[in-house]
Amino acid sequence: METTHRVFVGDSRDLEEIDDASVELVVTSPPYPMIEMWDDLFTELDPAIGDALEAGDGRAAFDAMHAQLDRVWDELERVLVDGGIACVNVGDATRTVDGSFRVYANHARVLEAFESRGFDPLPDILWRKPANSAAKFMGSGMIPPNAYVTLEHEYVLVFRKGGESRSFEPGADRRYEAAYFWEERNRWFTDLWTEVQGELQTLEFADDDLRDRSAAYPLEIPYRLICMYSTYGDTVLDPFWGTGTTTLAAMCAGRHSMGSELEAAFLDLFDDRIGDVPALSRSVGRTRLERHREFVERRRAEGTGFEYEADRYETPVVTKMERGIQLREVSSVGALEDGTARGYRAEHEPLSLE
Repeated sequence: METTHRVFVGDSRDLEEIDDASVELVVTSPPYPMIEMWDDLFTELDPAIGDALEAGDGRAAFDAMHAQLDRVWDELERVLVDGGIACVNVGDATRTVDGSFRVYANHARVLEAFESRGFDPLPDILWRKPANSAAKFMGSGMIPPNAYVTLEHEYVLVFRKGGESRSFEPGADRRYEAAYFWEERNRWFTDLWTEVQGELQTLEFADDDLRDRSAAYPLEIPYRLICMYSTYGDTVLDPFWGTGTTTLAAMCAGRHSMGSELEAAFLDLFDDRIGDVPALSRSVGRTRLERHREFVERRRAEGTGFEYEADRYETPVVTKMERGIQLREVSSVGALEDGTARGYRAEHEPLSLE
């Protein structure tokens, strides 16, 4: 099996290189409005944002920042297939502007934006991140009432384009081979993720501003979402590509991918990571299988049996739908000639167990 991966250098407010209805899944994490590290980027997109911040008008700045993201959401509506899914990882912001401290509810504003475009909101996920400090409050310390709780979670908002789910031919191999294990389903499809840790990226750039613009989420986040909401053969888009974590996850999951990124230097960084993809994908697949086998042992120790056996692995499974699971790994990654994008071609083979 072969997958292709394309990254366009440009503005995700205009994804002209991507055809209408050509993407089955979006997995992305945009710059968060009212987080100070993104002020310069938003001001470059709309100088009025910088003026509002300078004037101490936080609400105007918040609305103007989201107006820029709205243009990206317009493009996602165009490129997603009917029934396609968009997963948006976003955090709220706390900030003092003109002497007033408050929360800027980014997740609520993004939810409103997608609903206004006809997307159906699906149950979302709270990703609880570890706090960077032992302190669990801000403000007046031990004296009430002017202390504030810290924000230790982000949202993964999930939307479906249109009112109906995607349809497939009966017994479609690309669906059944992409099945997840029963215990993975129970862990992934819960509305609170507590075991996924945040990740700091070490970027070797002389440009400090470029380094500051990276806020990559851990690989586990996009990998789970890709497995949950797409099948083999699907295309995953990340319009805020950054260091390419979504593309790495798509390669490991055996899906096609596309991305859009303003900073060409990030693509050069990604080139340095390509050689690690085969080992990474093999590790991801083997870890899933090993975790399943540990689950089997625990379940048996509890005195519970299994009715079904996986077709390709010497292990039992809980449900009939799991029998066809086919985990894959990347055997090689090469350049894909594409005049408009940085391109990669990944060859996939069944997961090696030796």
